Amino acid sequence: MVCIAVRLLALVGGLHISVAAADTETNKTMSMASSSKEHVLHEVDPQSGLVKAKGFNLVLAHCSACHSTSLITQNAMSRERWLETIRWMQETQKLWPLGDAEPMILDYLSTWYGPKKSARRAPLPPHLLPAN
Repeated sequence: MVCIAVRLLALVGGLHISVAAADTETNKTMSMASSSKEHVLHEVDPQSGLVKAKGFNLVLAHCSACHSTSLITQNAMSRERWLETIRWMQETQKLWPLGDAEPMILDYLSTWYGPKKSARRAPLPPHLLPAN
């Protein structure tokens, strides 16, 4: 049995479609994010909950080494906010330099876990986060 949820949002300059489907027999979940130019369906990794798209392996390797991937999937931040969060983790949580992987990680995070039209309040600025 396949369950599908579809959400259509009219945006300036085009139509944004996001689809999530779960196949209960094979335990596969699909996620689709599209612009007005391209429609691509991506599988969601059942263990991590992350979308399997370009940058997935980098994010899985760098991020889940220290924390649960649910910290990624529950957030919806802009590229700039993801970068601020990475810098905060580097300054206070001993995250290593990401080097050449950083732009690809930011592309992935901002594409699949970017701001949503309706979401909770914006995250606290880094200077308001507790020191560890």
